[in-house]
Amino acid sequence: MELEKMSCNDCQAGSPSISEGETDKLLQHIPLWTRGDHELGYMLTREFKFERFKDAFEFATKIANLADEQNHHPKIVTEWGKVSVFWWTHTISGLHINDFIMAAKTDVIAKSME
Repeated sequence: MELEKMSCNDCQAGSPSISEGETDKLLQHIPLWTRGDHELGYMLTREFKFERFKDAFEFATKIANLADEQNHHPKIVTEWGKVSVFWWTHTISGLHINDFIMAAKTDVIAKSME
């Protein structure tokens, strides 16, 4: 499965979250991401390291542009030396296939900046 080539689909309130078994399978495609707990449910998290703040900010901006294109938005924390990215689906308070797609697309952006 090439998640990075997929597009996000519309997720409505009441749509089911991805099961734990399916989450485990999908995480195999994005091995540097972890599933974490949040007061709103599960989320995908990853921290990216940068030597310059300017590069971290550029990375965060590229994610923001992608998020607008796909209409699926993360929490992004930009600090000196790192960017932390959190993907989850607000409307269902949990994980949806869109989160895995966007995590994979985030990895592509990171790789392009190496």
